[in-house]
Amino acid sequence: MCGISGILSFNNTPVDKDIAIKMRDCIAHRGPDGAGLFIDKCIALGHRRLSIIDLSDNASQPFVSADGRYTISFNGEIYNYKEFIPELEKKGIKFHSSSDTEVLLYLYILYGPEMLNRLNGMWAFAIWDNVENTLFICRDRMGVKPVYYSIYNNTLYFASEQKALFAAGVPCTIEENFLNELFFYRYIAGENTLFKNVYRLLPGHYMNITADGKIDTQRYWHLGERATTHKIQENIYEWFEYNFNRSMRYRMVSDVPVGILLSGGLDSSSIAYSAAAQGYKNLDTFTISFKETDLNETHLAEQLSSELKFRSHTLLVEDDLLYDSLVKSVYAHDEPIIHQSDPHLLAIAGLSKDYVKVLLSGEGADELMGGYVRYKPLRYWNNLKLFSQFLNLPYVKNAERFRKLLRYLQNRSIDEAILLNASNFYPEETSQVLSDNSIAYRKSILNEAKEYVGSDPVKQALYLDQHTYLVSLLDRNDRTTMAVGIECREPYLDSNIVEGLMSLPASYFAIGKKGKHILLDSVGKNLPNEIRTFRKVGLGIPWERYLRDVPRYRDVLLSINDSEILNMGLFRDFDKAAIVKGFFAGDNSQKMLIRFFFFMRLWETEYYNKFK
Repeated sequence: MCGISGILSFNNTPVDKDIAIKMRDCIAHRGPDGAGLFIDKCIALGHRRLSIIDLSDNASQPFVSADGRYTISFNGEIYNYKEFIPELEKKGIKFHSSSDTEVLLYLYILYGPEMLNRLNGMWAFAIWDNVENTLFICRDRMGVKPVYYSIYNNTLYFASEQKALFAAGVPCTIEENFLNELFFYRYIAGENTLFKNVYRLLPGHYMNITADGKIDTQRYWHLGERATTHKIQENIYEWFEYNFNRSMRYRMVSDVPVGILLSGGLDSSSIAYSAAAQGYKNLDTFTISFKETDLNETHLAEQLSSELKFRSHTLLVEDDLLYDSLVKSVYAHDEPIIHQSDPHLLAIAGLSKDYVKVLLSGEGADELMGGYVRYKPLRYWNNLKLFSQFLNLPYVKNAERFRKLLRYLQNRSIDEAILLNASNFYPEETSQVLSDNSIAYRKSILNEAKEYVGSDPVKQALYLDQHTYLVSLLDRNDRTTMAVGIECREPYLDSNIVEGLMSLPASYFAIGKKGKHILLDSVGKNLPNEIRTFRKVGLGIPWERYLRDVPRYRDVLLSINDSEILNMGLFRDFDKAAIVKGFFAGDNSQKMLIRFFFFMRLWETEYYNKFK
C-alpha cells in the first residue's frame, strides 16, 4: 500500500523534477517507509512506500523491468501474486524481489490488460513504456484504491490524492454545478469531482495515454455482465461461507502484522470469527467507544475478542483527540466529509499503528446484501405510497424516522426513490432544479441495473450503491487509514463474492427483518446470539452534543455566514443564521442540515483556503 503520482508532458518538454518531488511528498503520509522517483524526459513517476510485502529494498519503487523498458508505480496489494510465479518463471522471468509489484509488472508485460481479470486484490498503478512512449493507468474493480488526474497546460498530472495535483500547480477551483449533487446525494459520483478540471479514474477502468496527449479509456470489469454469466450455486450459504473464508485467507497475506477493525456488529464480527476458525492466532482487534450507551457496541467486541483469544484495544474518541483527528481527516479527505465518522476511523487507525500495519474492515457487506434499513421502503414501495397519507397524522409524523419517510415518499417515482435512497435532503426542499446532466452518471448506472439485474427495486438500489455510495465509503476508508500510514483491506469485496451475490434472484434480498440473512445464516451462524440479534448501530456519532457543548465546534458553526462556499448556489436558499439560532435553542429538526453546514465550513477553512 502506497501513494503514487506522476507527470506526462504532451509537448515533449522535460518534466520539472522539483514539481515531481513536491507532488510525491505531498502524499508522504501514504508511504512513510520510503520514497522513489523515476524521470525520463517527458515522464515522471513518483512513489511513497508503505512496506507490506517484501520489506527489503529490492521491492522499492518505481520498479523497472530487467530490460529497462517498463517502469511501474503501484499502490495496493495483489493477494494471489504467488500463484503466478511458476507460470512467469516458465516464461523465462527471473525475479529480483519477492514482491507482488514485480509479479504485476511482468504479468502486464506478457499479457497486457487481459491479465487484469486474473488478479485478486486492490490496486491503482501506472506503467510507462519507454519504447511505445505510452502510459497505462489502472484502478481496481470496486474502487478500493483511488486515482485522480488533471490535464493542465498540456500536461497530465495524476496521483492517489487531489492535493498532489494542486501542489503541482493545478488550480484548486470549486465546480459550483456539482454542489447540488454533493448536497442531495452526499457524493459526486462518476468521473467528476468537486473541483474543476480534476477527475477520478472510475473503478474497473484503465487509461492508455500517449506522449502526444491521446487518451483511450476502457472499462475492463462490468458488474452487470459478470453477474449475468455467474453460475448460481445450489446452496448459496455454503457458497458464501467458502468464498468468504477464501477471501479472508487472501487478505491475511502480509509480511507485517494484520489486525481487525471490530465494531461488535455482524460484519466485522464475522471477519474476526473467520480468522480465528482458520487458525490465525493472537490477532489485535480495534474498537471505537462512545460515552452514549445507545451508540456503544464495545462490550460485544471485547467479549468476542476474548472468546477468540484475540487482543482487544478500545479507544474513546472525545475531546482533543476527536478535534485533532477531525482536522486531520478533513485535510486527508480532499473533498468535504460526508459520512462524518472519518475522525473516529482515523483515530482508531492511529492507535492500531503501534501494533499492526494492516487492518481488515467490514465495509461493503451492507451494499452487497441489503443491510441498510433504507432499502426496506423500496421493497414495499406501492403499499407505502398507498398508505403514506397516514404518515401525515400528527402522532406519527412527529417521530423523526416517519417524518423522513414521509418526505421520501412524497410525489416520487420508483426511479427517483432509488436514486435518492441514501439521501438526507430532497430537491423539493429548495428552489434549485437538479438537472439530468448533474446526475447523468447515476442515471446511467440505474439504467444499467435495469438491463442486467432485473426489475426488482432493491437489487437496482444495491447495484447503484455499489457504483456510487460504496465508492465514497471506500474513499473514506482509504483516506482515514492512509493518513496515518495504515493499509485497509475489505474481505467482503472479493470479486467472486460481489459477482455471485449480484447474480442471485431478488428473493434472496427480501428474507428476514434484519437484512444480510445470507451472512447471518452462513458465517454469522457461529457468532454469539447477542451479536446476531443486536440492533444495528453503525458509527452513529453524537455530533449535536459536540456542536452545542464544545466551543471550538460551536465557533465553526457560528462562522458559516462568512463562508464563501455556503453562499454559492442552492445554499443561498437557506436562512442559515435562523437555522443555527434554532439549533442552539434546542431544535433538532434541522440537525442534518446543521451537520452539513458545519462540515462544509470546516473543510473550507482547513483545506480549501490552503490550496485555492
